[in-house]
Amino acid sequence: MELAAILLAPAAVAACCLVVSRRTAAMLTVIGSAVVVFLALLAADRVLSEGSRAGLGGWLSCDPLGALVLLLVAFVGLMAALFSIGYLPRRHAAGGRVNGNYFSLYNLFLLSMLAVPILANIALVWIAVALTTLASAFLVAYEDTPEALEAAWKYVVLTTLGAVVALLGIVFLYWAMKLGGGGPFTWAGLRAAAPHLPPPVLWMGFLLVLVGFGTKAGLAPMHTWLPDAHSQAPAPICALLSGVETTTALYAVLRLFPVLETAGGVGARNWFLVFGLVSTGAAALLLVYVRDYKRMFAFSTVEHMGIVMVAIGLGDPAHFGAAYQILAHALAKSFCFFAAGAVVLVVGTQEIASVRGLIRVSPIAAAAVLLGGLTISGAPPFAVFMSEFAILKAGLGTAQYVAAGLLALFVVVAFCAMMQHVNHIVFGQAGPVQAVASLPATCVAALVLSAIPVLVLGVYLPSGLHRLLAAAAAALGGAP
Repeated sequence: MELAAILLAPAAVAACCLVVSRRTAAMLTVIGSAVVVFLALLAADRVLSEGSRAGLGGWLSCDPLGALVLLLVAFVGLMAALFSIGYLPRRHAAGGRVNGNYFSLYNLFLLSMLAVPILANIALVWIAVALTTLASAFLVAYEDTPEALEAAWKYVVLTTLGAVVALLGIVFLYWAMKLGGGGPFTWAGLRAAAPHLPPPVLWMGFLLVLVGFGTKAGLAPMHTWLPDAHSQAPAPICALLSGVETTTALYAVLRLFPVLETAGGVGARNWFLVFGLVSTGAAALLLVYVRDYKRMFAFSTVEHMGIVMVAIGLGDPAHFGAAYQILAHALAKSFCFFAAGAVVLVVGTQEIASVRGLIRVSPIAAAAVLLGGLTISGAPPFAVFMSEFAILKAGLGTAQYVAAGLLALFVVVAFCAMMQHVNHIVFGQAGPVQAVASLPATCVAALVLSAIPVLVLGVYLPSGLHRLLAAAAAALGGAP
């Protein structure tokens, strides 16, 4: 019941937002998002006690990995809705635009992301991933500048091409299922039929899905839409795009790993390692030369998607670290874009070179950027550090020294590059920037609320959340 309600809530709010005032639409969106968080917590609790949940006659299904992604989408969705209340009018006053359709599109975007981890049929999952582009493209172009329109167009073209490639991969997977004796075309059905699937057809399906959904997830070298879209979209939309939309696309790729491992003869681990290391290495180099702090956080997303891929490729001992990394990245990256949005509101520019000595102008925005930079770059004792440490430990423990060594090198380069930029923004001495506005109360509230898990989960992991991560790792193919 709760799975269907999770989809119904944003759909109902999206419809209501079309006929009410912008202020009422904003309040309804926050309330609806809070309801989704409650329902996602309820679903996750029942998944932990029952192993999985189903609804609508089997059309909906959720296991621990799906529950983890569902919780992250719901929480980030709530924080982004809260941040939007103060952010949009302030950007409108600075020359942007406020449109009553924002919150309707916002809820449709949230609905499409929520659908990915709870739809049972793989073809429907593809439709949900494709719909995330349709709903969010208008939000990327929301500020209606030439740069925003160009970024949205690039986003639509590249991710749609990726969706077409992924669709072809889905067709190959369905063909493999039929050749292997048939069965329900679900993740569980595909995994059960894996020993009977013909490896060449399965391999082709996996490769096409990897490239197609990898484009949406921001894996290098298919990531080129990501920094443009994230530099032009409103900050709360960036939090959703970077924090959880990329995760939902990667989720569809990760679901194939246990299928490939069970089937054998595909060499899935090597593909995950190669794509992961290429993404992590490319992002580390791009972070050195970045000039826009929103693009900086966008390139960090490319890095973190690569880290998850490497963790999966390292095998079972690293899968808990992969699940932990998914959690840590979603929470930290969404917070980073809230911090970036706060800086935009305070100083009115996204250029790193134009922002120096922020601590002397807006201590709240400066503290948020500093915390965001530290946590997302992997500084101890934050959750990203703990997840990356677990992944590297697993790599060394299984004697995969080359992969672990390269990953460690790229992570260190990315850390140094990002913290250099953050240091200049917060403590730079080239002359303090001039504040153009203060921060709205709802933006500060969103920063504070989203900072709590960022600060806590590196030093304390609640037992229920630890169990969920362990179960999600098992769903990825790791040992329970």
